[in-house]
Amino acid sequence: MKKVLFVCLMALGAFTVTAQNKIGYISTEDLISEMPEAVKADAELKEYQQSLAQQYQDMMKELNDKDSIFVKDSMKLSASMKEIKRDELVSLYQRIQNWNNQAQDLYQQKAQEKVAPLRTKAMDAIKAVAKDNGYGYVLDASAIIVAPPGDDLLPLVRKKLGIPAPKP
Repeated sequence: MKKVLFVCLMALGAFTVTAQNKIGYISTEDLISEMPEAVKADAELKEYQQSLAQQYQDMMKELNDKDSIFVKDSMKLSASMKEIKRDELVSLYQRIQNWNNQAQDLYQQKAQEKVAPLRTKAMDAIKAVAKDNGYGYVLDASAIIVAPPGDDLLPLVRKKLGIPAPKP
């Protein structure tokens, strides 16, 4: 009899502990996109992307110009000079391809630099709101199919960060 009572008390204690752990959710992507700093970061990234695109266009113009000159003058050039000019064009083309790959890496690195502080600020605010409101777990909304709206922490985190709610 004591064993049955002990098992019942342990089960009741386990249910009590789990009942105290509230589970909330939030869309971190929505939160970050609504932060005022995100607008500035997006503008800076767009400007950076445009500068990379301009460099690419300049390099392509140089390649096209040299190719046009090569085609125009190829009849006048000796076989050895044609080979030298062709090698220069191939080298320039390869340099452009390498630069294009490097530019993509540079852009991704710059995007990470801009987003990291926003993500840190968002995570800190989410943790504070979860603690203040008794949430033991907070999940990202992208992984949730169905959830009660009362457990959405986005409005509370917006309020903590001073972000106005978007207008419908």
